[in-house]
Amino acid sequence: MRKMATKHEQILSHIKNLEIGYKISVRQIAKALQVSEGTAYRAIKDAETQGYVSTIERVGTIRIEKKHKGNIEKLTYAEVVNIVDGQVLGGREGLHKTLNRFVIGAMKLEAMMRYVDAGGLLIVGNRDKAHEYGLQAGAAVLITGGFDTRDEVKKLADELRLPVISTSYDTFTVAAMINRAIYDQLIKKEILLISDILIPTSETSFLYNDVQVRDWHDMNRQTTHSRYPVVDRDMKVQGMVTAKDIIGIDRSLPIEKVMTKNPMVVNPTTSVAAAAHMMIWEGIECLPVIDSQNKLLGIITRQDVLKAMQMIQRQPQVGETIDDRITAQLTDSSTPDQALFRFDVTPQMTNYLGTLSYGILTSVLTTVGRRVLNEQKKGDLVVENVTLYFLRPIQIDASIDIKPKILEVTRRNGKLDIEVYHNGAIVGKAFLIAQFIDRY
Repeated sequence: MRKMATKHEQILSHIKNLEIGYKISVRQIAKALQVSEGTAYRAIKDAETQGYVSTIERVGTIRIEKKHKGNIEKLTYAEVVNIVDGQVLGGREGLHKTLNRFVIGAMKLEAMMRYVDAGGLLIVGNRDKAHEYGLQAGAAVLITGGFDTRDEVKKLADELRLPVISTSYDTFTVAAMINRAIYDQLIKKEILLISDILIPTSETSFLYNDVQVRDWHDMNRQTTHSRYPVVDRDMKVQGMVTAKDIIGIDRSLPIEKVMTKNPMVVNPTTSVAAAAHMMIWEGIECLPVIDSQNKLLGIITRQDVLKAMQMIQRQPQVGETIDDRITAQLTDSSTPDQALFRFDVTPQMTNYLGTLSYGILTSVLTTVGRRVLNEQKKGDLVVENVTLYFLRPIQIDASIDIKPKILEVTRRNGKLDIEVYHNGAIVGKAFLIAQFIDRY
């Protein structure tokens, strides 16, 4: 018999079924579904994490269209309000809509309107006529400099359900902030998440915690798999059971007696890289994927994770990360006798004292270590440990020489000793250990 959904699940389902653009409040949800305000608040926050609602200061929480990875770089007007710390002057019912592009209105009105399209965002200063024309063209309006607009414009915005937003920032700063947000979204788009590769429960074999060891044998014959998540009748993960757990065990024993309790799990927003590290270090072949209520959503296998990582390494990157910036500053000056890399310290890579940041130097040496070890042994590797010693501070705009020396390379591991020089004097040392990943 199927059990009823929990209050939390009922609220989430209720929120997902609301019309896009609907305004939500804790008190309203609590009253409609007869739950406590605390329960309603937690469910709304969960819905926000899942991307079904967005909370805006001085406006409230609204139902928005959940983004998929294909359009994650597109922003909603609600997100723009939060990015620019804006105030909504009118057209609140359109905050859930997605903007296609933005136009800076720094030209004559006639010329400006040639570039304003429906679904866009017109960024402009204290120009009432431009505000009105932008709305009539089907675009939302972002007024910079903290200016207001006429009541007629606000009324038009409400009628057209197109937001008019005011921000205290200037036009250049606002454009930079929105560009930065889109850029960050592009980087996120390139990061492979567990949700991209998980095998859902509809295709996953699992065992209930109230069955016996003989049921493992029956499922093993049917599926030929040897590892299964163990769940209760509410689909909450209780453990994992593998062939190793049931070898020589009485078939009438309950699965609960032989399973591994409190297994390692991941959620859909965990990165595939993080899951790979977890599985490699712990020697795990299969991980349950759970939701916020500890319910089974599916599984991932070590083989699928490693295949996905190898695939993503062959994809072109769109957004530039800190590691990409570091790589751009690193020059390979190696000779047949000596591995040598040169790195220039830019202002962005320093700490508040104006010297090279500890974290940046660690990333630089990790990158060098990967390159050197990949010359010796092709394939994937993960850096297991970096021990770094700063002997002298490295100043801003310095050019440093990095000399890695291989101490040992085996089938499983690589060990490096790395020395860092500035103007011929040693300024840092590091010891790095990496583990090679077998390709499937």
